[in-house]
Amino acid sequence: MLYIYSINATPMKKEMNEPAIFDTRKSIRRARVAAASSPKWRFESEGVEYAWQSTLDRVDIIRRGVPYSSIEVISKRINVPVKSVLTMFGLPQTTYNKKRREKSLLNGRDSEVILLLTELVDYGIEVFNQEEDKFQRWMKKPNYSLGNNTPESLLDSNTGIQEVRNCLNRIEFGNFA
Repeated sequence: MLYIYSINATPMKKEMNEPAIFDTRKSIRRARVAAASSPKWRFESEGVEYAWQSTLDRVDIIRRGVPYSSIEVISKRINVPVKSVLTMFGLPQTTYNKKRREKSLLNGRDSEVILLLTELVDYGIEVFNQEEDKFQRWMKKPNYSLGNNTPESLLDSNTGIQEVRNCLNRIEFGNFA
């Protein structure tokens, strides 16, 4: 409805083609269904799919642990040799080989890093408009906002991963400094 006021300030109604009124409850229901229908992040290791939508889901997966073979999966995702990833985790190659053969699970800290790296790679690819090659190149170039370090060199700690994520966030919103 559009109200037009006359000189004497009494409202007069004028009928117009109005769009439907926005229904907040319906919108919230649609959003919940969409959120529940598909996980936001996922990766597969040893035939098991790990998928999560929230930090609480992530905590649950961390507590259960992810297999050692997920190190190989994440190494492919971040385009870094397995040996470099093992160095990030502080794992000797022989321990990794043994634990992988035994199908052992990573400890909580290492499982968390795997999940955070998965989230970071997915977010980075999204920021670079689904162009994985551009994201991989960006990961290998020194970045002023990261103290002239390459983003790849900061992936060995949760704080470093968060700093790289913050940098991607600045890129996404056009703030490069």
